[in-house]
Amino acid sequence: MRCAVLLLYVALLPMRAFAGAWTLPEGGLQIIAGPTYATADAAFDNDGDLAIPVSYNKLLLKAYVQYGLWDRLTLFADPEFAIAHETPAIGKKSEAKDVAFGGGARFRLTDAIGTLSLEASGKTAGAFNLSVSSNGVSGSQGEVRLLYGSNFSLSDRDAFLDVQVGHRWVSGGRPNEVPIDVTLGWHYAPKWILMLQSFNIVSGSARAPYSYYRSHKLEFSAVYNFSEKYGVQFGAYTSPAGQNALQERGVAVSLWINL
Repeated sequence: MRCAVLLLYVALLPMRAFAGAWTLPEGGLQIIAGPTYATADAAFDNDGDLAIPVSYNKLLLKAYVQYGLWDRLTLFADPEFAIAHETPAIGKKSEAKDVAFGGGARFRLTDAIGTLSLEASGKTAGAFNLSVSSNGVSGSQGEVRLLYGSNFSLSDRDAFLDVQVGHRWVSGGRPNEVPIDVTLGWHYAPKWILMLQSFNIVSGSARAPYSYYRSHKLEFSAVYNFSEKYGVQFGAYTSPAGQNALQERGVAVSLWINL
């Protein structure tokens, strides 16, 4: 079985997920930037069993910049640079250095029942900045998302829930995707935020040389706010399940700037 998992990486997008359903105030600017390091020594096969040995690591340098054009409309851009090394169970070691650039807009539909927003974005990228990097072919993708965010109280402290569901059209014969992201955040101390996040990607039907796949990741992170303008996030994640996808483990550090 030479399935697409041999060169398959389902990208982690923690910074976009944290941006959430909320929009920035008019003239507001937020920058979240930093490295993510991922590694894998096994992959889930077509039956969802952890049965394929593989050697994979990737360094992703990513920035997420968003600007409040007006209170209901936020524009964003997310450039990336990736360095990846992969050795499949059968085959030679490969290395790639890829760049990507994406951008889009998020429009707040209502905040009468929590915050409900609609987001549209596009991305052009090298192979290792897309979910499926088989054959080392670059490509592009377009995406729409429906986002819902709600604030609530947990143990007498502020907390929030953000849920995102979308559809992603991908070029180059790759299957389209459905991303589903869930974030639970808790301001457990005046300068600290704890976040538990679930990132999920399920592909549509696929034709050779690609295969159907799904990826599920759990990330725990902590954010320390030095001030109203500056903060830093430390996080770690793992892949508890999947199908035709890598079992990844990773760590991430991000600098937050709010202007």
